[in-house]
Amino acid sequence: MNFLTYLMHLAGSGAIAYYSAAQIRDSKTRPDVLARFQLAESGSVPFLSTLSDRAAAEGDTWLAEKLAKHAADETRHGQIFAHALKQLNKQVIDFKSQPPSKSENKSQQQRSPFFSAFYEGYTLEQLKPAVIDWDVFMASTYILELDASKDFARMANVLPDADPKSRNLKIGMLSIAQDETGHAAYLYEAMTRRMSANQVQKLVDEWRTRKVNALLAMVGGILQRNGETRSLVQDGAPSETDSELIVA
Repeated sequence: MNFLTYLMHLAGSGAIAYYSAAQIRDSKTRPDVLARFQLAESGSVPFLSTLSDRAAAEGDTWLAEKLAKHAADETRHGQIFAHALKQLNKQVIDFKSQPPSKSENKSQQQRSPFFSAFYEGYTLEQLKPAVIDWDVFMASTYILELDASKDFARMANVLPDADPKSRNLKIGMLSIAQDETGHAAYLYEAMTRRMSANQVQKLVDEWRTRKVNALLAMVGGILQRNGETRSLVQDGAPSETDSELIVA
């Protein structure tokens, strides 16, 4: 990664970190942040499970087990965010039960500005778990997991300890950050099992550059919307307990 890309990485990551921290600390915007995380974490489970089955079919038992563990972790992460929403008497809107408008149908066929830039040059068909190139999956997901581990830790640390609900969420998010670090580690090892150190570094640099471009596209999208996004939550049943979430 060249020096300019590195500086842009630092600047982009810093801007997103500040924005995310402000969003999750604010009680008004926190529910939607939690909902996005719940959808993202839970939504990745079928993808990872299919990849685990594929790795097993290809004879890579080690990778199959790592991917299965990854899928199980993401399931738990989704549950952590769902629990945090429940404590706020909120839940994710079930959009599948609502008839989408024509404009929504069209938008659902398009990727977000972030992922459009991150996976530029790849079609949705090429990114399906049954056919995605293993190098593409490993390198792109390594970058996402590595950065997510830092992002979750930073967001957790801005949550106040005085409020039991915030403290509970903080504990959960710190455990998620630790899991993401582990995911990044196995993905990096998976790459080293398939190629030389120089090849790994070249691949990682490519996807780091893609991530920088994706962050710029994401920031542009936020500015274009003036920070406004469609709400993902609705009122849910009141939480019966404020007991601490089990994260082990």
